[in-house]
Amino acid sequence: MKKSNLIILFLIALITGSCNNNLNEVVVYTTVDQIFSEPILKDFEKESGIVVKAVYDTEETKSTGVLNRLIAEKDNPQCDLFWSGDPVRTIVLKNKGITSPYQSAAANDIDVVFKDPDNHWTGFSARARVLIYNKNLLEKDHIPQSVFDLTKEEYKGKVAIANPLFGTTTFHIAALFTAVGNEKAKQFLTDLKSNQVVIASSNGDVKKRVVQGEVSCGLTDTDDAYEAIKNEANIGIVFLDQKGMGSLIMPNTINLIKNSPHSENGKKLMDYLLSKETEAKLAKSCAQMPLHKGVAIPDNIPSLDNIVPMKIDYDKTSQKLEEIQKYLKEWSEN
Repeated sequence: MKKSNLIILFLIALITGSCNNNLNEVVVYTTVDQIFSEPILKDFEKESGIVVKAVYDTEETKSTGVLNRLIAEKDNPQCDLFWSGDPVRTIVLKNKGITSPYQSAAANDIDVVFKDPDNHWTGFSARARVLIYNKNLLEKDHIPQSVFDLTKEEYKGKVAIANPLFGTTTFHIAALFTAVGNEKAKQFLTDLKSNQVVIASSNGDVKKRVVQGEVSCGLTDTDDAYEAIKNEANIGIVFLDQKGMGSLIMPNTINLIKNSPHSENGKKLMDYLLSKETEAKLAKSCAQMPLHKGVAIPDNIPSLDNIVPMKIDYDKTSQKLEEIQKYLKEWSEN
């Protein structure tokens, strides 16, 4: 065989191999902390043989970085699957025509309240918004029981929240606006600012400030709270408003990206993430609460059956999130 023919055959094999490698991968963007999401994705990679290419958000720009990237890539999608730490930004993508419907059999027994009626997203492993407090600084009889207690004089300068422009704090504030109305929610934020609330850079920063005693208490997520307890911090956890509107429950959500390059692998990863096995791993690693029934979890993980949830419409909350962005920016900067 001529040398030129050998070269051609070599190039064809090289190109074919390259294409096969490209077909055997999946690209996922996620807002979930890398320390918790990466091990799950690595397990999928080992079990499936599919190469996972992941893009993670930073702690400070939580949930907005990859969201904006997905919006910018709408006409030329690079991502196959979006794994979000809350439903709201997933719904933003759906409303912008960026997602693709898929009904995974792995989620058949998950409650419909945690699913999009058009199958554009599905929820799994949930966190909750909670108050953490430093036990050395707050006595039992002086622990806030409602989010609205944080505006009281006795907590002046002693409360921290993460920047409401980012992450689950945005979701929490949008849910408050949806639950109690614009007027009451704006008055709450005004009173919070007047009470010298400390605006931290992230939920993790809230946790750190409470643990170190810079503030007495702060709003964060259950995964951050239980991480502090696992590290033997002297803090307590309160599910707020259990005699009122309830605590905000935030499921993880996943959805396929429309016209993505590896949609079939995206479906395989989605099925994997929605499994009971994945929920059991997330319960153990970051105290997330399974949405499947009968998942084996550590004794210290709370059950959703024992928590009064805030009754919210995720679609309306998503719309509210976009509506109040300008207001939240002004509030956080002034």
